[in-house]
Amino acid sequence: MVTIADVAKHAGVAPSTVSYVLTGRRAISARTRAKVRDSIELLGYHPHAGARSLASNRANVVALVLPLRTGVNVPVAMRFVLSVVTAARERDQDVLLVTGDQGVSGINRISASAMADGLVVMDVEMHDERVPLLRDLPQPSVLIGFPADATGLTCVDLDFSSAGTLCVDHLADLGHREVALLGAPRAVYERDTGFAHRTMAGFTNAALRRGVHATTRSCETDPAEVTRTVAALLAERPGLTAVVVHNESAISPLLAALRTGGRRVPEDVSVVAICPDEVTDRVFPPLTSVQIPTEDLGQRAVELLMAKLAGQGVAPATLLTPRLVERGSCGRAPLPG
Repeated sequence: MVTIADVAKHAGVAPSTVSYVLTGRRAISARTRAKVRDSIELLGYHPHAGARSLASNRANVVALVLPLRTGVNVPVAMRFVLSVVTAARERDQDVLLVTGDQGVSGINRISASAMADGLVVMDVEMHDERVPLLRDLPQPSVLIGFPADATGLTCVDLDFSSAGTLCVDHLADLGHREVALLGAPRAVYERDTGFAHRTMAGFTNAALRRGVHATTRSCETDPAEVTRTVAALLAERPGLTAVVVHNESAISPLLAALRTGGRRVPEDVSVVAICPDEVTDRVFPPLTSVQIPTEDLGQRAVELLMAKLAGQGVAPATLLTPRLVERGSCGRAPLPG
């Protein structure tokens, strides 16, 4: 039977390094981790989960609290899930999925049963009812998102306020003075979801700073609703020359509605999206966008949680800097008349 010593010898590392790769108790370089993983796969080594759990007094399970409710874009949420699961499995951790609709009771149940060593929590609201409990849990947690008061928490997210700012600055630099934000569905704002409010705040503040006339609208995901929203927006703002869309499900219907309204992209209306990169390549023209880095966020969240489980100090707040990629959907503002 293949042992951990066999893996260490094959990879050219110490047995303790193999153990750290498996448990995530200590940070190991990506190169060394890859060497160990390759040796594990080649030799067919299978660590005994029960023995590991008893030895470490851990379940070797991460609970992922994910959103499955009104207004959530399920494909994007699943990208986050995949990133967390992939990062956890790289550290030999299983993942227990818990739906966010279970709220405080769901987290209490996970904590009391000791089914998981720690939690990664998604879809964080500005005044999230789960926050006081997460501060007091015996298990560590990491939030993908920021509440209004993040004291005593470990949070990681894209800097959505800067993402909204970046979009406005890009359009203002191209001469646009009439812009609109088509945001998340109304239910997302009503829940006070952090990323949606921060994007809108960044967009609005940047427009004021740049002297840009800005309009903001929540936007549902149903194509017919998107069409009606865009038609009403064009009727209300005939001088509109640019749209920022922060709603993945609305992108294709938005582009179709602009064409129906006689607006060419980018000749008449420029479009910038805040979304994962995969979405921008499925439409024409390819969209200039600020990427939502689902893979990086999931990886960072798991890294932070593993560090906390190992008793290491971590930064309470990690904000990823947004990056705008120019493609084919933005141009200079058309001349009046």
